[in-house]
Amino acid sequence: MNSTYIVYGGELSYFTRKLEAALIFYGLPYEIRAKRPDNREDIELRSGTHQIPVLHTPENWMVADTTPLMQLLDGRCPDRRMFPAGPVGVLVQVVEDYFDEWVARTMVHYRWHYARSAEFASLRMAGGNPDAARSVREWGPRACRATGTDSEHQQRAAEDEYLRILTAMEAQLADTPYLLGDRPTAVDCVLLGGLRAHTNMDPDPREVTAGFPRVVAWSDGAADDWAGTGELAPFPISTPFCQFVVSEMVDTYQPYVLGNRAAQQAGAKAFHIDTYGEQVSYLSRPYPERSRQMIGERIRSQLAGSEREQFLSWLTDVGLGECFSN
Repeated sequence: MNSTYIVYGGELSYFTRKLEAALIFYGLPYEIRAKRPDNREDIELRSGTHQIPVLHTPENWMVADTTPLMQLLDGRCPDRRMFPAGPVGVLVQVVEDYFDEWVARTMVHYRWHYARSAEFASLRMAGGNPDAARSVREWGPRACRATGTDSEHQQRAAEDEYLRILTAMEAQLADTPYLLGDRPTAVDCVLLGGLRAHTNMDPDPREVTAGFPRVVAWSDGAADDWAGTGELAPFPISTPFCQFVVSEMVDTYQPYVLGNRAAQQAGAKAFHIDTYGEQVSYLSRPYPERSRQMIGERIRSQLAGSEREQFLSWLTDVGLGECFSN
């Protein structure tokens, strides 16, 4: 049986590059391939989604969704887990969720609201075909509206938020090789995905990341040099970077998750919440609610007794209890 994992995705895809980072950390052989007219139908039928990435495993499975995928691979590479056991692993999934479901909107904004980046990305995605690139660029503004960055106020606020993230990353990488300690987790994977597919790739945000030399070097390959050893900072203290992200989630991501949950329960197509002092409309989507529920399930299935009580108490103390406790 061929031991190589095939990733069907793209170099400018946030989640493809997240999965690629994970495969590097797992030390697994992999290739990245594009979906083509002759394989698209089979991939989408077998994986159950039109989205990328899809992982084609050595035993001929086609599996999508990076968070469960990495949990699957954790079982195959237990010494290199991206979601550690115990409370630290649940903390990793909470922080990963913020970057998966919230900061991704900033990546979309940078790419499609700046003409130079939009032209660069669309042409690259279209293989240099200008007609196909125009079709790609028509999709971009719709994605921005759906994720709440239509107004100039939200665009500036999202960029300011990302600057705070980069500042916290730069400081943490001066102290530890990874953002939660001396070994990588799913949090490092998603941040590398964003840098490698978007903000250290597209010309406009690349001018921003250039001001953070440790982050750039980490994205350019320094992060990949991991021997499979090291410890993570303990729960609940973790690292200053992790503390920063958790504090950011309270007033932005948590209202988004709760608003989306209510909209999903009501069968609404959209919902409005206050984001950075402005009423913002968002598309109601099933996946953020599914992701929230996966965290709840991890708390119930992976933690027991005093560990579960400690984690739920911590969620309340940091202001995220309403979001993830049920």
